[in-house]
Amino acid sequence: MACRRKGAALLPALLVLLVLLVLLDHQQPVVAGRSSSRHRGPSRQPRGHPERRALQNVTLAVILPRSNTDYPWAWPRIGPALERAISTVNADPALLPNHHLTYVFKNSEDKDGICSESIAPLMAVDLKFAHNPWAFIGPGCSYTSSPVGLFTTHWDVPMVTAGAPAVAFYGGVYPSITNTGPTHKKLGKFALRICEHFGWREHVMLMFSDNKVDDRPCYFAVEGLYTELKSINISLVDRVFEENKLPINYSQI
Repeated sequence: MACRRKGAALLPALLVLLVLLVLLDHQQPVVAGRSSSRHRGPSRQPRGHPERRALQNVTLAVILPRSNTDYPWAWPRIGPALERAISTVNADPALLPNHHLTYVFKNSEDKDGICSESIAPLMAVDLKFAHNPWAFIGPGCSYTSSPVGLFTTHWDVPMVTAGAPAVAFYGGVYPSITNTGPTHKKLGKFALRICEHFGWREHVMLMFSDNKVDDRPCYFAVEGLYTELKSINISLVDRVFEENKLPINYSQI
């Protein structure tokens, strides 16, 4: 059966927590008189009342689809939660003392509204050199998360996203990525436990519809199942079909 995209807005409280964790992770000590490869932590302030200290601006770079809500992590869903999280942090001095959060946004869509793996990394480079952000929020798709994740790893800047569920994001190639959503590897482990529970060791057939012009959610979902089941020597047979090319004889498949 064809899989469906299902998305829900992030809980603002969760995003607040993630932002705080990202920022606190950046405040690394200076070692042997040299700054770490990460952003420097807040400079030492003169003694005095906290309200007299200058606030240090903390910029978050946001790369998401601007309008295409077929993607779960599109801006219309995530934008309100992000803005509320930033407002909550800035309004409470106890959450991030002496800091002020801001964000800059770039669109990852091409002219057809598709999450573009060529546009997203260009936006990431522009944001990095124009604003030197402390962290990236997004991209919201697998194909865009891959090149941007390589850049953020090279820059040693955290990247928080729910748009990197594919198996390829495991294995240490993308250490900068914190994935806040469900992953297909976990889906595969879930199916594996079911097979182990019922003693299914001989044959599993997987069917999926593959549309190579989008973010291929069905392909990556099946990949998680395929990889995990294959790892314990379960025999698999896969069948690919295109649901837009009718008629489809499911019984024959």
